[in-house]
Amino acid sequence: MAALISGTANPALAQTGHRPWPMPEEPWTWQQAWLDLLFIHYEVDAGELRKLLPAGIELDLHAGKAWLGVVPFRMAGVTKRGWPAPPWLCDFAEINVRTYVRHGGKAGVWFLSLDVVNPLVAAFARTFFHLPYFSAQIRLKREGGAVHYAACRGVRRFAAVYEGGASAPSEAGSFAHWATERYCLYSADRAGRLYRGEVQHPQWPLQVARWELREDTMAPLPVGPRHPEVYYSPGVDVVVWPLRPIN
Repeated sequence: MAALISGTANPALAQTGHRPWPMPEEPWTWQQAWLDLLFIHYEVDAGELRKLLPAGIELDLHAGKAWLGVVPFRMAGVTKRGWPAPPWLCDFAEINVRTYVRHGGKAGVWFLSLDVVNPLVAAFARTFFHLPYFSAQIRLKREGGAVHYAACRGVRRFAAVYEGGASAPSEAGSFAHWATERYCLYSADRAGRLYRGEVQHPQWPLQVARWELREDTMAPLPVGPRHPEVYYSPGVDVVVWPLRPIN
């Protein structure tokens, strides 16, 4: 699975009826694929989590609880529309720590950290997308059908072996649907200005994860119980629109 580089319609646009709001009318500018994802979630104190959000961003709860997600995966074909995508630069492992927010009626994702191997990628994304990217040591390899994943940045560490199991399509109102079917991200620059970045991809193909967690200290605040539902996805093709200020 990889986004097309030029010419024909991007596979991320093959399915759009599941979206909670229409796609932007302006052209998308970036393309990529998100592959071999594991979705782990921990309950966290809503009051403590709100302290990490800027003014104007509303914390989004599920069943009255706040959740923090830890998502290891790999990126492929990350490039600007129409540009080449050399693997040495455009394919890389990433792990993000995120929570769920709203602004202006649009449910989206707020990232607390995003770790990648390539410091150039981290610096670019931090500068131009106002996202908390960090350079980290990450190892990802496949053995059979299983993904062996290990990340380290100081005290922030993660290690797991995982693969997909039975298909688990998400339904509206379910935790899986709430945590994964989000079509924008939010960020803020150093001056506190808020931005929204719209994304498009097919509905997530989720599977019940078969996994073994060996270490996880990625969260920047104390976490409570882990959500019993842990999902794997083989991935989706994605297109991204430019960040737009929202305040």
